[in-house]
Amino acid sequence: MSADIDPAPTEFSEEQIESDKILYYFHYSHLPDHLQRASRPFCDLARHIVETIPRNAERTVALRKLLEAKDAAVRANVG
Repeated sequence: MSADIDPAPTEFSEEQIESDKILYYFHYSHLPDHLQRASRPFCDLARHIVETIPRNAERTVALRKLLEAKDAAVRANVG
């Protein structure tokens, strides 16, 4: 998956992304600075979630909803 974005995602390791594929979408270093500032806190929170909450259905829901919120925050800053 990493090859689809240039530069390749660095916010999470390949092992983390392989284990939780949704983490790939929290990547932000390819974005312009103003969009990185909107996206970075969501990546940080995603990292906190995967490091502190056991893997289960509710953690997956939390990550999915966090991704939806991140996407909305980034879109709000486009243009």
